[in-house]
Amino acid sequence: MKKLAGKVAVVTGGSRDIGRAISISLAQEGARVVVNYLNSVSAANETLQAIEAIGGEAITVQADVSTLEGISELKAKTIEAFGDSIDILVNNAGGLFARKTLQEFDLAFYELVMGVNFKSTVFVSQAFESLMGKGSSIINISSQAARDGGGGGSALYSSSKGAVTTFTRAMSKELGPKGIRVNAVCPGLIGTKFHDDFTTDEIRTKVASSTPLRREGQAEEVADLVTYLATDEASFINGNNIDINGGLAFS
Repeated sequence: MKKLAGKVAVVTGGSRDIGRAISISLAQEGARVVVNYLNSVSAANETLQAIEAIGGEAITVQADVSTLEGISELKAKTIEAFGDSIDILVNNAGGLFARKTLQEFDLAFYELVMGVNFKSTVFVSQAFESLMGKGSSIINISSQAARDGGGGGSALYSSSKGAVTTFTRAMSKELGPKGIRVNAVCPGLIGTKFHDDFTTDEIRTKVASSTPLRREGQAEEVADLVTYLATDEASFINGNNIDINGGLAFS
């Protein structure tokens, strides 16, 4: 018996990298998955095809979850496809966009980074909570950067993820009495397009060599942890921000 059989999951930013791996992993355990994406139709379709190839069921929904209009569209399409109840929400949408110092910030950049990373987490959770009942689970994707401030030029990104970390703790208290668990996963250096775009090979090699396991993590390893948190096996785990960084940093 698959551990998430009969469940419905929504994954924001689910079309590529960690989001894709999470979408596929949830589907492998039997969940019907709503794969949200912003721009890349081809990436979303590749994720959908990968899910269908393993016998899973999913839909793709284009929506900008940094806007209330986009969130409403995502909710409406989810209800249309799978009914008015979901069991798993993964707030994965996020981005660094550029490395900028304090003097390089402007309001537009601030609103972009905070909107995609934190505003989306807050208002997607608000929108979908009404569809979630006892035994449901929200999993937010934070970052090791929330702990250590991140690398150079990532102050807004790390701050937005710090907000996600604190929001996770607050929501675990608010929603826990309703039987909805809220946790976050905090990846360290994971081999994804994120780091291909924004981290030099020199820095990646240095960080990997400083990690006790002497390597980068893989998106599938993050996805396995998210899937575990969504199952009944994690039924007493609530309010945690769980590190997954090969031992580079820990509580």
